[in-house]
Amino acid sequence: MTPTSIMVRLAAGFPNDALLKLAADFAQRFRLAKVIGVSARQPIQIYGSADMYVPADLINWDCEQIGKELRAAEKEFRAAFEGRVTSIEWRSTALSYGSIAGYVADQLRAADLLITPALESRTLPDRSRNPDLAELVLRAGRPVLIAGAAESRLDLGHAVVFWKDTRESRRAVDDALPLLKAADRVTVVEIAASEDLTDARARTQDVIDWLAHHGVAAAARAEVRANEEAGQLHDIARKLEAGLIVGGAYGHTRLREWVLGGITRDVLLRPDHCSLVSH
Repeated sequence: MTPTSIMVRLAAGFPNDALLKLAADFAQRFRLAKVIGVSARQPIQIYGSADMYVPADLINWDCEQIGKELRAAEKEFRAAFEGRVTSIEWRSTALSYGSIAGYVADQLRAADLLITPALESRTLPDRSRNPDLAELVLRAGRPVLIAGAAESRLDLGHAVVFWKDTRESRRAVDDALPLLKAADRVTVVEIAASEDLTDARARTQDVIDWLAHHGVAAAARAEVRANEEAGQLHDIARKLEAGLIVGGAYGHTRLREWVLGGITRDVLLRPDHCSLVSH
């Protein structure tokens, strides 16, 4: 389905310039009717014993800071989209309970696709401002476009589909069809054990035949699995100069913990490229 509306998650308290440029370009390229901005903040995280005293001045300062950051994010969002789309809307909240990921996922009932920044793997995540990306992807129920940290435009010169014969991959390719139709080149890649290589070639051929019926000309590529699959897939994407990676998000929930598979975590959610993921 071609999207008619998107939701853009802004990180409160951080610059969102590149993300907003990418989202604005996306909206114009696909002639979207509606763009919804969303942001959320939790109170500052204070760790200590249950009876630890927290000064009232600190709580009040934090409340004021949350309000300032959310208002600044809204101002950024409106400046990026005013006059560019028919309808814009802003949603934000200061959470006293629940998670940022849960709040954003709930709001996604109103949009076809979410654009969200990748989290920098080199820094510790600030959970008062950023969601647990694993929880967000697994709860979204919509395709999620992970915007690379330095990307200000979605590069559709070469889209690479990482294929596994699973429902998540089938869902991801179907969700990505509008982007694949707009791409200059599309390659479907599967990594397989040497004894499964013939079947992998048959599977990727089925996928490119299906894509052809939907107006997408694609090439197939099946390779023997090396020692570390995530690294191998990342090397393939780099060699193919992939501007967009498409893949299924694999993961599950444990008690109080959302867990992504290694390929999803180490390849699809990296901050150095854009990825379209579906669960």
